[in-house]
Amino acid sequence: MRVISFWTRFHAPSSIRFSIVCHNHPQTHSSCNFGHDNHQMEPCELSANTVIAHPRALTDKITLIRDAGPSKFQVIADFDATLTRYRVNGLRRQTSHGLLQQGNAYYDAKRQALYDHYHPLEISPVIPIDEKTKLMEEWWSKTHELLIEGGLTYDAIKKSVANSSIAFREGVTELFEFLEKKEIPVLIFSAGLADVIEEVLRQNVDRTFKNVKIVSNRMVFNDDGQLVSFKGKLIHVLNKNEHALDMAAPLHDRLGVDIGEEDEENVNMKERRNVLLMGDHLGDLRMSDGLDYETRISIGFLNDNIEKSLESYRESFDLVYLNDAPMWGALELVSRLFSTEAR
Repeated sequence: MRVISFWTRFHAPSSIRFSIVCHNHPQTHSSCNFGHDNHQMEPCELSANTVIAHPRALTDKITLIRDAGPSKFQVIADFDATLTRYRVNGLRRQTSHGLLQQGNAYYDAKRQALYDHYHPLEISPVIPIDEKTKLMEEWWSKTHELLIEGGLTYDAIKKSVANSSIAFREGVTELFEFLEKKEIPVLIFSAGLADVIEEVLRQNVDRTFKNVKIVSNRMVFNDDGQLVSFKGKLIHVLNKNEHALDMAAPLHDRLGVDIGEEDEENVNMKERRNVLLMGDHLGDLRMSDGLDYETRISIGFLNDNIEKSLESYRESFDLVYLNDAPMWGALELVSRLFSTEAR
């Protein structure tokens, strides 16, 4: 197998240096090129934090997407541990589910007990996908029941986010800004909670993005701001895909920006058949199942169980980022696909 490792060094958000080194043998290195000659990348520091198993196939995909242009392109991304960091200072970061504090210690403890039981099953590389899917459905259903039963309020969501350790990977804001400038839609798929994700964006990014939609578990609150139910199909870590596009809520709708006709926007999304997909689970590859895509580049963030899972990740994703890598590499990729000078 031919594996490529590369490292992205940022001197400033607008000045990116990108390096690729090919490994045919541990002591033999040769230069590689991504795409056309006029996009030659400058040599830079080598890192083992990014792995590409099939460089020729990736180069071909880059050429096809670049030639089709940004009007045929969209980004599909998972939220927890993909857009957000997995660890900081060696400690696991909170997820959009995990940060919630209901203001009721009994129900918080019951949800924590569910996490302690099901999370090791979620990340296990040996449980068959069909069996794991059933386990994830159990976990999510039980958790949602506890949130309703425990009387979660929207005020508790705002307070939980303010007190949480959740944080975006470096480069996420810059990636969103670039995509917004190019009028490229971003579809955030999450097995978490849409209302929490919106609050995380509101409190941490300090701006809105008119090109961002969220497909996640959406809450229904009564007039007193108390959770009474969930809207639509249950979305867990293994069933996220574009069949759920009808659940997509434009982020800017929630934040007070005029959005126009949502149905027309959803049709436009389905016509964008070139895709950059980013996730941290093999199941995230199914996020594009409902989209009749022509070319897809997939980026996998392998944050845990690296030794056991690397082989399956590098054979499944076009690029694999290890050890909670930042988002600069993805930003460099889309910058190479569509230059900033023209749409």
